[in-house]
Amino acid sequence: MSEENTANTNLEETEKSVKTTPSKAKKKAEPKDDFLTNFNWHQYQEGIDELDDKQIKEFEKLVEKNFVDTSDDNIIEGEVIHLTDKDIIIDINAKSEGVISKNEFRYNPDLKIGDKVEVIVDTREDKSGQLVLSHRKARVIKAWDRVNEAHDKGDIVQGFVKCRTKGGMIVDVFGIEAFLPGSQIDVKPIRDYDQYTNKNMDFKVVKINHEFKNVVVSHKALIEADIEEQKKGIISQLEKGQVLEGTVKNMTSYGVFIDLGGVDGLIHITDLSWSRINHPSEILELDQTIKVVILDFDDDKSKIQLGLKQLTQHPWDKLGDDVKEGSKVTGKVVVIADYGAFIEIDEGIEGLVHVSEMSWSTHLRSAQDFVNVGDNIEAIVLNLDRESRKMSLGMKQLSEDPWTDITKKFPIGSNHTGSVRNFTNFGVFIELEEGIDGLIYISDLSWTKKIKHPSEFLSLGDKIEVVILDLDVDGRKLSLGHKQTKPNPWDVYEKDFALDTIHKSEISEVIDKGAIINFNEDISAFCPTRHLDKKDGSKLVEGEIAEFKVIEFSKEFKRVVVSHMQTHNDSSPEEIVEEKVKEKKSNKKDEE
Repeated sequence: MSEENTANTNLEETEKSVKTTPSKAKKKAEPKDDFLTNFNWHQYQEGIDELDDKQIKEFEKLVEKNFVDTSDDNIIEGEVIHLTDKDIIIDINAKSEGVISKNEFRYNPDLKIGDKVEVIVDTREDKSGQLVLSHRKARVIKAWDRVNEAHDKGDIVQGFVKCRTKGGMIVDVFGIEAFLPGSQIDVKPIRDYDQYTNKNMDFKVVKINHEFKNVVVSHKALIEADIEEQKKGIISQLEKGQVLEGTVKNMTSYGVFIDLGGVDGLIHITDLSWSRINHPSEILELDQTIKVVILDFDDDKSKIQLGLKQLTQHPWDKLGDDVKEGSKVTGKVVVIADYGAFIEIDEGIEGLVHVSEMSWSTHLRSAQDFVNVGDNIEAIVLNLDRESRKMSLGMKQLSEDPWTDITKKFPIGSNHTGSVRNFTNFGVFIELEEGIDGLIYISDLSWTKKIKHPSEFLSLGDKIEVVILDLDVDGRKLSLGHKQTKPNPWDVYEKDFALDTIHKSEISEVIDKGAIINFNEDISAFCPTRHLDKKDGSKLVEGEIAEFKVIEFSKEFKRVVVSHMQTHNDSSPEEIVEEKVKEKKSNKKDEE
């Protein structure tokens, strides 16, 4: 039931209460001034013209003083004259007392007779002729007046944080529910909103929407005003190298923001620790108080660069004399790149192992083939520059150089098995063992095949038999051969396909200037067009089987030239007839 209905339903009880206090009602009905007591009302009713000006003015003043305006939304101050279980009787100097539901004073349970309260006339006269008042509505109207005034003047108001809501908090300001955005609670990011609930705080009214009756307040604005004063003082005293105390305000992947007491500064991740770290949270926590040193700032000191590691001695300055070129060190792999790996041998002290120093192998590979991040490895110091704080390390130096006794393990003419590691246009690199690579030129892959690229003959990772053709110890180069592991078939073909020998075979392919005849996998002969003539004057065609005479043989250039025409031009008439009979029989068999 609403407050107005409650008031209406209790009118009878209110009227009874008023009747039971006749002395009080009578007292309130008496005139408030001697002038009114002695005033000749009959004379005033017969004609106001008979009053002198002084009397009229005094009368108007007393009316203005003693009678209230009960128009809508006009706030009136009244006095509590009677209390019941459900209602409160208020005297507002009107023709009758007014009644208010006691529910409207729930926030003030200690209300007593004689207290002054602000009200407005809710109903001038209900069914029983009773004047009905509202304290709640008066509070709302008064509250809006106070909120508007605070907004216009920029005054600080106090509010009660009631609860959380989406995006912020609900604050009671003068009885009006205002919105406090989360971003306006504090200058620092808020991680626990519940810590502010059920607390009184000071605010500034920053926005009012009269159409939708919305009020926005800010606590941050008050803090910023104080901080701005502090900031001016801090900025005026900033100097490079100055050590200050600050609080970790925020963390990002690239650094940490530090609150120096109203002024923010940034510690880049590289200035947090002499050692490599992946994220600031590895060494710092939010709201942690730390000391920092000012490294640099811009002209207006709005961007301040801070350092943490600079407050401690540089690790390179503490590097012992026992670390020198040639000494063995132990460290952890912290970063891997294509060109090598960085090894941390002590906090903040790193050395680079180039990929070429990881293995004696000349075959280029990635550093990830040898080490992983987090691995603990041993290395030899190859170069040390304390001034520039650089160190070069080597891993392969911990094992014997395989080229030390290369002439004993791989003498010229010896046969070995290796793995295909890399191709070039002119050959293929073969790894005989870790650190020992040799090159097979494309011309040394096969005795008979014409190879344009080594990938036509081999695949990466293939095992292949090789023979050592040449050895350059100083240049660390091995020349290998594969075809030399087998007899040269051209030594045999030189006899089998000697000049004027005749061989029967099929024409494999007809080209512009002749035809190709493949006698076997190794020997491919060329027959010029004019030598393709048959006895009847026609030409041999692709796929046709015929006899060919070797008219040219070159072992050096692997070239064989043959002729079919010479096989029948040199024959006797009897041999020609016999050849035709054989040819007919051969063609008949092919047709069958």
